[in-house]
Amino acid sequence: MEKSNFVDQIRIFCRSGHGGAGSKHFMRNKFTAMGGPDGGDGGRGAHVILKGNSNLWTLLHLRYFKTVVAEDGEAGSGNNSSGRAGKDVVIEVPLGTIARDEETGAQEAEMLEDGQEIIWIPGGKGGLGNSHFATPTNQAPEYAQPGLPGVEAWKVLELKVLADVGLVGFPNAGKSTLLSVITAAKPKIADYAFTTITPNLGMVEYRDGKSFCIADLPGIIEGAAEGKGLGHRFLRHIERNSVLLFLIPADSPDHKKEFEILVNELEQFNPELLNKQFIIAVSKTDMLDDELKAAIEKELPPGIPHIFISSVTNKGITPLKDLLWKVLNEPQV
Repeated sequence: MEKSNFVDQIRIFCRSGHGGAGSKHFMRNKFTAMGGPDGGDGGRGAHVILKGNSNLWTLLHLRYFKTVVAEDGEAGSGNNSSGRAGKDVVIEVPLGTIARDEETGAQEAEMLEDGQEIIWIPGGKGGLGNSHFATPTNQAPEYAQPGLPGVEAWKVLELKVLADVGLVGFPNAGKSTLLSVITAAKPKIADYAFTTITPNLGMVEYRDGKSFCIADLPGIIEGAAEGKGLGHRFLRHIERNSVLLFLIPADSPDHKKEFEILVNELEQFNPELLNKQFIIAVSKTDMLDDELKAAIEKELPPGIPHIFISSVTNKGITPLKDLLWKVLNEPQV
């Protein structure tokens, strides 16, 4: 089976470095036969660090990087010499990546800025050498601290696509075709359901050098919120889109019901999605006359901007760009 180049979830085993042990040492040289304690501290164990990288769009580079074991800190030594800290492991991830603990499901980090670094799994602290424990009543302590152990656990990296506009619709609604027309993206297009099984991103060139990002997401089916079809894997990406563009084909048997099913699946997954800006685009309208358009308009919900388009003939594409740009740049109330 052909493997996709878009990977949006990775399960990874991580272990941060153990701290080095403190040294239990006493000064001994030809001039000092019975010197005091001079054991150095152990080095810190290496951290596992997440770093945001705006040049990455997928977690594909981590597909075969399933085990991360960070370096242990070195033990301290005599003459109050501290051990070297372990070399940190830096994992670069695309913006929009969320890090979770697999066992608890708790979110531990979210990468939203290029160059942002977060210590995901801290390394163990190095132990103190015996020189720290000398007192007037105990001038020759025979003990030092061991280094603290690192942390090991199964973790999950989950990517939520960062795009201004998300295309929402049933399979075979024409989303991939629209994306190929208004951007330079080349998604797979065919006349059957679920041609798109992973998100496709494209930049829409607007006027005066302005642009915005649009994502063609896998089609919703009824029951997606319960995990049917591509389920949660698809709905996860919608959470980051500023505007949701609902694509409903003109040949749909019931335009109103199709829109209501789409909205219901979003609500079941995350009610906060209903607070986003909605736009309805009726696709495949190149053969419609004014009478049929008027009939379709009566089925569409009031109060939501709508537009008739045809990706094949480019009809309505420029007005659609204008509408999307206007909605994206409206001041938020």
